[in-house]
Amino acid sequence: MKKWLAKVTAAKSRIRTNSQIGRVTVPNMGRPCQRTTPGTMELAQGSEPGDFAATHGEYAAVRRLTAIDYCRLTPATLPFITDEAETVTKDKPWLFRTYAGHSTAKASNALYRGNLAKGQTGLSVAFDLPTQTGYDSDHVLSAGEVGKVGVPVAHLGDMRALFNDIPLDQMNTSMTINATAPWLLALYIAVAEEQGADVSQLQGTVQNDIIKEYLSRGTYICPPKPSLRMITDVAAYTRQHLPKWNPMNVCSYHLQEAGATPEQELAFALATATAVLDDLKGKVAPEDFPKMVGRISFFVNAGIRFVTEMCKMRAFTDLWDEICRDRYGVEDERYRRFRYGVQVNSLGLTEQQPENNVYRILIEMLAVTLSKKARARAVQLPAWNEALGLPRPWDQQWSLRMQQIMAYETDLLEYDDLFDGNPAVERKVAELKEGARAELATIDAMGGAVDAIEYMKSRLVEANAERIAGIEGGETTVIGVNRYETGEPSPLTSGPDAIMVADKDAEADQIARLHAWRASRDDAAVQAALEDLRAAARDGANIMPPSIAAARAGATTGEWGDMIRAAFGQYRGPTGVSAAPSNRVQDLDEIRARVDTVSARLGTRLKFMMGKPGLDGHSNGAEQIAARARDCGMAISYEGIRLTPSEIVARLEEERPHVLGLSILSGSHIPLVTEILRLMGERELGHIPVVVGGIIPDPDAQALRAAGIARVYTPKDFRMNTIMTDIVALADPQSVAAQ
Repeated sequence: MKKWLAKVTAAKSRIRTNSQIGRVTVPNMGRPCQRTTPGTMELAQGSEPGDFAATHGEYAAVRRLTAIDYCRLTPATLPFITDEAETVTKDKPWLFRTYAGHSTAKASNALYRGNLAKGQTGLSVAFDLPTQTGYDSDHVLSAGEVGKVGVPVAHLGDMRALFNDIPLDQMNTSMTINATAPWLLALYIAVAEEQGADVSQLQGTVQNDIIKEYLSRGTYICPPKPSLRMITDVAAYTRQHLPKWNPMNVCSYHLQEAGATPEQELAFALATATAVLDDLKGKVAPEDFPKMVGRISFFVNAGIRFVTEMCKMRAFTDLWDEICRDRYGVEDERYRRFRYGVQVNSLGLTEQQPENNVYRILIEMLAVTLSKKARARAVQLPAWNEALGLPRPWDQQWSLRMQQIMAYETDLLEYDDLFDGNPAVERKVAELKEGARAELATIDAMGGAVDAIEYMKSRLVEANAERIAGIEGGETTVIGVNRYETGEPSPLTSGPDAIMVADKDAEADQIARLHAWRASRDDAAVQAALEDLRAAARDGANIMPPSIAAARAGATTGEWGDMIRAAFGQYRGPTGVSAAPSNRVQDLDEIRARVDTVSARLGTRLKFMMGKPGLDGHSNGAEQIAARARDCGMAISYEGIRLTPSEIVARLEEERPHVLGLSILSGSHIPLVTEILRLMGERELGHIPVVVGGIIPDPDAQALRAAGIARVYTPKDFRMNTIMTDIVALADPQSVAAQ
């Protein structure tokens, strides 16, 4: 008996340590036991050496947890206790998020609550383009864009509805918002106050990275310097009032979507972070600055070359630690940690054989989860069918389950870093860091990220052109696109409900509620709050307190945006498309010859106009089409993003191009194109052929052709020389005469 007691005491010693898991063989006890997961047994907190709770299984992991029912260890069960304990510290999984929002605040709230019920552990809010760019839903630029790429939030009532029955003091919320980040955070704070939450306990992130908007996404409002000032206003305010909130998520995600190489993604993101921290140093006390450095987070992209992407994340970790230590003198290593969330690559999702995207998404997730040293803090995955249209709740659930299986069914979180000491990994990380440092040195020599925006934009356009040329030429393999193109039809994409269609009545409903909101509020209080906001913007005071006051008073997103535009002016960013042809013309001889022939027939150089109507700032495709047309010898006209249909038609009337191209990726192609065609008819410009590109479902493409559109291009039409050939044929007067 003494020997038995000694072994029981030793077993208890092994398994009572929180960080240890003892391995114990357990028989079928045949009586009630505290049930956990199959194959585990748990020691009851505060129990005696022989007290345990067990389930069936040959081996059972033992942890200290509270147990209500437990079985009594007896001498008969002693032989099943092993003498050795296995020490295992299992990491917590990352936050599971799904980037979501559409139609209306009420519809998005139902989606959020459904996703949380399925096991999502954090929210990631997608806002529509009017909300992102500081316009109300009834503004002329908002037409067709309301509720398309995210949820419209025009005032406190919308934000209230968005988070109805979701306690904000218990939630970790990421808001993908940049130019209007101070305003959306103000609305979030106001709703939390209404819920009775302790605002100081709010957890989450506003993206608040306006520099990448000039480079890749296009949802900026005002020039770079006042935009930078508002970023650091948010940071300074959160330091004082929201100590658990991340005031900025440096976003390299869209840089990769715009074509950035890994070295460029590293350098441009880190240059952005240093620009923000350099400005923030003047707004917080020196003793608080290291903590603020520790609250800067990042939002990155992970592409299909997952070994390179994993090494990129390790390079990010090393470079950020180096910058924090050497540039800012941060001694506490906790504040030098590279903290990031991720959405894996959407650029590589294919319209052809879209079921293959499931594998792509999983492989890309490995890049940001396998390496413990550089593991993401939060992961959100796109849906497999996003190259086709809006994903359904089921599609989003599929991506969520992918994360949960990785975190809970595999043993990934039980091990130290799998790549430490790997020579191949170390070589690749060193190579990436060397390339990133060279880019950083160039940007620093220009005066930093704000002054280097035009340089970085041009580098992205060129890098994206190289990427596309690689796919076109076959040097870069994309399965189902340029190799192994023959396949079986997918049953996942068939049927009337295969792709979710946005509620056609959502825009009218949103506008009606906006009008009702304006009619019911205290206009005098709103105007007074807006004037305080404008004065703060003008005088250099922190923008957050008057923004919160305006939110409480009932001001709208458009009114807030108008005050910012009035104080700082509007801005049109560089397109990155130079007038001079690139050096990638060696394979264009045949098309260039045809352009010359058609130009001779026209009596002038064939001219192609590229237009971006509406608020869609995804300009990568438009830039590449314009650049390729230039390289093919056409005269081009491209002024960049965010034009109304009437502005495009006015340019059309003035410049008289031979072909008009329209690029719309927000899903607003039907209303915007219809309006442009109507205006062209009014001004007797209907003879100019129009081509349209975007994420356009087949029924919409048929409707556009029926309305008079000459060609419709979707992501499957990746061979740009084919598009160029079409444009030349459409401009050819001989071809027109033959028709």
